[in-house]
Amino acid sequence: MELSFPRYLLAKQTVDDRALNRVVLADLQTALHAVSGRQTFQIIEVGAGIGSMLARLLKWEILPENVHYTIVDEMAENIDFARQWLPEWASQNGFDAKTLGADIRLSAHTCAVTVRFVQADVFDFIRAGEALPADLLIAHAFLDLLPMPAALVSLFSLLKPGGLAWLTVNFDGVTSLEPALDRVLDAHIEQIYHHSMDSRPSGGDSQAGRHLFGHLEQAGAEIVSAGASDWVVYPHKGQYPADEAYFLHFILHFFEMTLSAHPELAPDRFANWLKQRREQVDRGQLIYIAHQMDFLAKLQQPH
Repeated sequence: MELSFPRYLLAKQTVDDRALNRVVLADLQTALHAVSGRQTFQIIEVGAGIGSMLARLLKWEILPENVHYTIVDEMAENIDFARQWLPEWASQNGFDAKTLGADIRLSAHTCAVTVRFVQADVFDFIRAGEALPADLLIAHAFLDLLPMPAALVSLFSLLKPGGLAWLTVNFDGVTSLEPALDRVLDAHIEQIYHHSMDSRPSGGDSQAGRHLFGHLEQAGAEIVSAGASDWVVYPHKGQYPADEAYFLHFILHFFEMTLSAHPELAPDRFANWLKQRREQVDRGQLIYIAHQMDFLAKLQQPH
């Protein structure tokens, strides 16, 4: 199977739709409703991928009336895809799309959003200091890849005093693949897969979700709302919804890329494990659960 990261992000949309914590989302919506009708609301999304979070917020009518939305992602492939896909998505979902130089403007009766695309490492983007201070920072399925807690302090430099941070799908230490193949081997693979997240040179934390409670407080933020945002992917009558079989194949690809040649795994046993898991996906049998956490936080005003 040919694998495409933008297609993985597309396939992940329905998984994320179910996962996002509705209490945290409602608290975000309440906070944004309070500012609706004021001057342009500045949003920066880091690690934004192909812009699917923006599409979701538009479709769910979460955003204020007038928004400037900056999409930051390191992968040129994602930014290029977002530039093409977002206008196409808009036209299919009742929004007008206009090109404004390098930006695009998406509008409907509920709101208008000017979208800026930035292809850059997030920390290079922060150091450049070119962004207007944000009213809302979004980091979706991203913080667990970063060195904490230092990264959080850097990210919060993008916010206005009193600004909000919506930090979603932060992995928190549980991966489950069912039905079991070999419970001892399954548990061992899960353990070393999680350990690989903790030992990346670039940073990362396999228990980022629970640790964010302390990290946010240390970074000068008040937690407004928090809750679980688990990925739960399962078949119905042997079929997965939407493109979620592709999503599962990509998850197994992550396992393969991370653990191939791992000194604690016999290559033939791991190859056979992957083969059997992929066959489970193809037969519509694999169930995948990952435990994650969502947060809405408010940067405290300096005294």
